[in-house]
Amino acid sequence: MNQNFESAIPMGNYIVSPATQETSNGLYRASIAVQRSQSKGAYCRVFNFDCEFVSREAARVYAITQGWLETGSANAQTC
Repeated sequence: MNQNFESAIPMGNYIVSPATQETSNGLYRASIAVQRSQSKGAYCRVFNFDCEFVSREAARVYAITQGWLETGSANAQTC
């Protein structure tokens, strides 16, 4: 199984690093690392998701979306 780490994405006060992993049956799983290292103290959390996807890109989009939801960016002000 091969894990593919993507570029880190800034989301508000956090940095989200999505990753995808090919499973033994040829499908893909998603995971993210959410990090914050500001004055409030360091924070790092890894989320592994049980969903399987038919493409690496689908798993990547899922991971980024979950990072967006986890960091509260979904509640951010929009123009």
